[in-house]
Amino acid sequence: MTEHTVTEQQVLDALRTVQDPELHKDLVTLGMIQDIHIDDGAVAFRLVLTTPACPLRSQISNAAREAVEKVPGVQKVDVQVSANVQRHNRAIAEELIPCVRNSIAVASGKGGVGKSTVSTNLAVALAQSGALTGLLDADIFGPNIPQMMGITQEPRQSDSRIYPVENYGVKVISMGFFVPKDRPVIWRGPMVSQAIQQLLRDVEWGDLDYLIIDLPPGTGDAPLTLVQSIPLTGVVIVTTPQSVALADAMRGLAMFQRVGVPVLGIVENMSYYICPHCQERTEIFSYGGARREAERLGVPFLGEIPLDPQIRIAGDEGKPVVVSEPGSPQAEAFRLMAGKLASQVSMLGAAKSAT
Repeated sequence: MTEHTVTEQQVLDALRTVQDPELHKDLVTLGMIQDIHIDDGAVAFRLVLTTPACPLRSQISNAAREAVEKVPGVQKVDVQVSANVQRHNRAIAEELIPCVRNSIAVASGKGGVGKSTVSTNLAVALAQSGALTGLLDADIFGPNIPQMMGITQEPRQSDSRIYPVENYGVKVISMGFFVPKDRPVIWRGPMVSQAIQQLLRDVEWGDLDYLIIDLPPGTGDAPLTLVQSIPLTGVVIVTTPQSVALADAMRGLAMFQRVGVPVLGIVENMSYYICPHCQERTEIFSYGGARREAERLGVPFLGEIPLDPQIRIAGDEGKPVVVSEPGSPQAEAFRLMAGKLASQVSMLGAAKSAT
């Protein structure tokens, strides 16, 4: 027996001194501490984070362990880390996607900025973290997600329901599954809106923490239909650094803000190029414009993705770089972006619950 009898209250009091660095509340108040077990001087508990993609996972876990180790009589601390992603979709969203906790649009003001590349690597990075993830290719006129995700089979259909195809741990649905590859989609606005609603309504997504929605470029019928159909958790804006792309991206961002969709962050794609031979860095499309715009507008900046041939090759071959080159700096940039995005979703939820 130890000199001191450790109580659950002592453990909780110690854990109240540890704050989540992003949510700015202590772990007990946030409901992150569960299943406390005390056996003489051995203490075990479960730390339930708000997302499995939490970039501060180790920092929070270590701080919790160190706090409990300071309690008199504690000889051993076992921290089991898990996650529970909170639902931010409201009631109207549950009519179309009842088991999706968070729906996140990825948008751009213009084409050619790598929005689909960001969407695929973001979705796979979230899935790799342990999050239940889906990817909806809502780019009706240019559905490239099946190729970029390495999917050739068509989704199964049964009893008027469509079942997503899964690869790399991500459930995927795209208009590209239903339209011949060599046939252009020539539709007017109402048909585009109907297709978007059907991809939401008729798909059996199952239980998802995050549904990433790759939108067509611009501010046309598809994004407006999406906003009107479901209350999005938020939107990620993808741009390249040069002034022309930034101007279009900011118009798209303003559209989402006008209709009440939270901006979860801005991504600067093709931010810079590193020569593989001499390692010289070249800023082909300028540099830092997205970060400056994020600071000016007071919205989060999620990160910079380099212009790199391997990212393009991975997409063409249907194996996103977070899968094909998991140890590369390019893959790490996408994983960091996914962690920051997940944190923004968690902070958004905490802000809503506090009001």
